[in-house]
Order: sequence, then structure tokens, then C-alpha cells
Amino acid sequence: MLSTAEALATLLSAASPITGTESIPTLEALNRVLSVDVTSPLDVPPMNTSSMDGYAIRTEDLATDGNRRLPISQRIPAGHAPEALKPGTAARIFTGATVPPGADAIVMQEQTEATGNEVTILHSPAPGEWITAQGADIRSGSIILPAGTRLTPQALGLAASVGCAELQVRRRVKVAVFFTGDELTMPGEPLKPGAIYNSNRFTLRGLLENLGCDVTDYGIVPDKLDATRATLREAALAHDLILTCGGVSVGEEDHVKPAVEAEGSLSMWQIAMKPGKPLAFGAVRRAARQTDTDAAALAETFFIGLPGNPVSSFATFLLFVRPFVLLLAGMRTVAPRALSLRADFAQKKADRRNEFLRARINAAGGLDLFPNQSSAVLTSTVWGDGLIDNPPNHAISVGETVRFIPFSELLN
Repeated sequence: MLSTAEALATLLSAASPITGTESIPTLEALNRVLSVDVTSPLDVPPMNTSSMDGYAIRTEDLATDGNRRLPISQRIPAGHAPEALKPGTAARIFTGATVPPGADAIVMQEQTEATGNEVTILHSPAPGEWITAQGADIRSGSIILPAGTRLTPQALGLAASVGCAELQVRRRVKVAVFFTGDELTMPGEPLKPGAIYNSNRFTLRGLLENLGCDVTDYGIVPDKLDATRATLREAALAHDLILTCGGVSVGEEDHVKPAVEAEGSLSMWQIAMKPGKPLAFGAVRRAARQTDTDAAALAETFFIGLPGNPVSSFATFLLFVRPFVLLLAGMRTVAPRALSLRADFAQKKADRRNEFLRARINAAGGLDLFPNQSSAVLTSTVWGDGLIDNPPNHAISVGETVRFIPFSELLN
């Protein structure tokens, strides 16, 4: 079996960004990945602005005259063009408004006393005080968002701040997904003896949609080799990735592995992790069509087969499928950030595989362990805040520092 590091390296070395791009409105670009750098065409702010409500003055007027009472020569709200500040006067100014030519400082209104059309300055400001200089945030011509950036709400705001109405992004990654197992039943249907509800369909669909994928769901495929092969062939036609759940182990009813080998190839199968040992990676041959798009321009479609146990499929998706999909989408950095936290529990029994334990942060800043770490206990994924990455053959002692990967780093 490959180690988790070796398995991840195998997957990521095979992934390269999809080539298709499109220009879309900035308002609709949330979670999309930029295909080109965004360069600012202007300074931000585009002029000197006031960062306080108060009065714009010339500091030399205070330095040369003991009289600190100045007439108010103009009023400057945000969005209005001011006149040049007359010597020996002050301008009433508001936050975000343009500083008038000639003024070199803002005195906040709390440090003044206004009476009628005059204001007394109670503070001696330094030149530049409470003025946000033109270009203090962004300089014209600078790259504000590099290609490969996944667009967060704040990134969209940044793009909008320099006037970008549209953004050039990679097209969505096209993923085909199906599930195997004659025991699977959809919620809303009667649960027959020996059957279980297909929770994985809901979890994996949600995870893929969270990543912004264009998902085609082929549903539950019968536990038959010919049915599995037929679905693989169809799914390969116009998708970047085929993702399956179940059927990749070694049982007589596990048909996904032989089906992929018949329709393509497997370059990886089984990794030394718990939960999630039977994870498969390979490719399915693609039949060319007259209507091929760039999603069907290559000879093969990537294939990843996840184990059927719900926690196993959840964990392997987060650790392997997520970074693979994000690389296909054009992102450059896909590794989740981990925290070093204190274990407030003991895990006395070490496992020969790399364990990923469901845990959550307690009020004292340490980690509590979910009591049942079975790969069938989906409750642990809702209760927990993330996964402890526990090395092979390592028992955990109370108070020990462990590597913790929060779900917040793995679910987006």
C-alpha cells in the first residue's frame, strides 16, 4: 500500500488545469478560479481622501498664527469635488471625501469646537494626519489578483474596487459521479431488509458543488460488471473526472475496479490510511464524438474511486479528491493549512496506517476525540471540527501536540 503522502503525490502529479475559459460578470464569479491576472487600471483610492469626519486645514496656518480659530470656507461630502482650500480657512469634510488641494491634514471633529461659520482647532496635526493618500491601497498597473486565485467574496470586492465588471475564469470542472451497491436506497423509498439509505450521494454531491463543479449524477448503478462498464463509457464522453463510491474493494460484488481496468487503467489502488484504504485512481478511455468540447478533447477521463463506508468516502474526498479537483480548476495552492493543538485525550492503541481521527476544539483550546472512530459513524463528521493527522504506529498521549486539519480548510 502507498503512504498517504505517496498517494497524494501520485494524484497531484497527474492533474493539470483545464484549458477552457470564459468571461463572466464579477457579481457571478464567486468561487470561480481566475485564468489570468487581474491588473488594476487605476490608483485606489484615486485621490487623497479623508479617513475621518472633521476639518481639512493647512498646517502652516496653525504654525504661523497663534489664532487657532478659522473660518469654514466650504463643506465637502463624499462624492463631491472640492475647491482649493483658501489660506487661513478650514473645510468641513466627511469620511471618504476628497481632500481639497492645498490642505495637508485633517483634524477630527472631536478635536475641534465649531461655532457658526468658524471652527477652533484644539489639536496641532502633523502633515498628512488622517489623510489616505492616493494609491495607498492599490497602485495603477499592479497585479491585485493573480491567475489561479479562487474568488472569495472579498476578492470580488477587490476586483470591483478597480472597476472590473467582468472576470476571465476557468470553466467549471465537469465531474460525473455514480454509486454502486444493490443495498442502496434513496430517502423517501421504502427501506427493504438488508438495505441502507444512500447517504454518500448527498455528501459527495454537496462536496463537489461546494467546489464549484459542474456535476452529472448517474445515480445508483446495479452491482453488475456490464452495467458498471457501460456507465463508465458514457461518463467518460464529456467529463474531466469520473468519481465513484463503493465497489473498489476485493469482494465478489465489487465491480468498479475490474470495470475500470477493462475500460481504461488503474495507476493506484489502496493506500495506508484509516479510514479509507480502498481508494483507486486511474483513467477511462474516451470515445471521440463530432460534438466534442474541450472537456472531451483528450483521450482519457480521470477516474477516482472512493470506498463505500460513509466516513471513508468523506475523508478520502477531502484529502485526495478536493486538491485534485482544485488543481484541475486552475488553483496553484491546494494544500490545507494545519494547526498544532493539544490533545486532551489519550489514544493508547496505535495503528499501522496513517489515521485521520475526527475531533473538535474544546473551550480550553485543546482537542476532544469522538468516542467512536468507526468508518460507518457519519455522526462524527458533523460533531467534529476537523481531522487529526496521526502518523502510523503512533499512540497519542494526553497533552501531546498533534497535527489538526480543520474542516474549514477542507470543505472549500
